[in-house]
Amino acid sequence: MSGDHTPSSLPPRLRILVVEDEVLIRMLFEDMLDELGHDVEGSVGTIDDALSHARSSACDLAILDVHLNGIHVFPAADVLEERRIPFIFATGLSDDALPDKYRGRPTIQKPFQPDLLRQMLAQAMAAPR
Repeated sequence: MSGDHTPSSLPPRLRILVVEDEVLIRMLFEDMLDELGHDVEGSVGTIDDALSHARSSACDLAILDVHLNGIHVFPAADVLEERRIPFIFATGLSDDALPDKYRGRPTIQKPFQPDLLRQMLAQAMAAPR
């Protein structure tokens, strides 16, 4: 997704759902989000947990690993989209690996840096819902 959004466009404290199957990467996201001043609303690593949290979480935004143990996260993305909750995809793959419906969504490439994460959070929050 294009556009130049600064970190100042973020609300001061977001509640973020982290969906990532790799425990160390999930912990890295949690630490970075804490350092950026945000709260982790939930942290899960399976599609079943992702769907459950997508349906019920009081999060402001979600970070979704595209592949959870070989299963696409898109059903959880669909639920979040229906609830009008913004999300960011996290992947080691190119944007071409996303279905057409989700191309152009904020996507953070692994490995990632805190500045890029901050930029993607701002971009996701600024996008129309």
